[in-house]
Amino acid sequence: MSDWDLDLRHAEDQLEEIDARGDVVLGVLDGSTDPDEWVRHVEYGNTLVLSIEGDLNELAAGFAREIRDMGGELMHFRGFLVVTPPDVAIDSDRLNE
Repeated sequence: MSDWDLDLRHAEDQLEEIDARGDVVLGVLDGSTDPDEWVRHVEYGNTLVLSIEGDLNELAAGFAREIRDMGGELMHFRGFLVVTPPDVAIDSDRLNE
C-alpha cells in the first residue's frame, strides 16, 4: 500500500481565504452618471463594462486617473470601456491571434 495519510475532512481549514467579491456591472458611459459612482463600483471590487456614447476621453476624464492611481485598469474594446479593480488584470493576449 501507500504511505499517504490524506485527510480531506479538514482541508478547507487549510486553504487560504480568497476574497471573491465583486460583480460585473454593465452600464452606459454617456455623462449622465456621476464619475464618483464609477469609482465606488471599482473600489467595491466590481468590474465595469460600459457602452460608450460620445467622446471617450471626455466621458472618462472624471474617473480614469483615479482608477489608474488605485491600481485598476481601463481598456477600450469595440465600443466599450472595460474597467477593472486592482488585482484584476485585463488579458488582451487573445486579441493578437
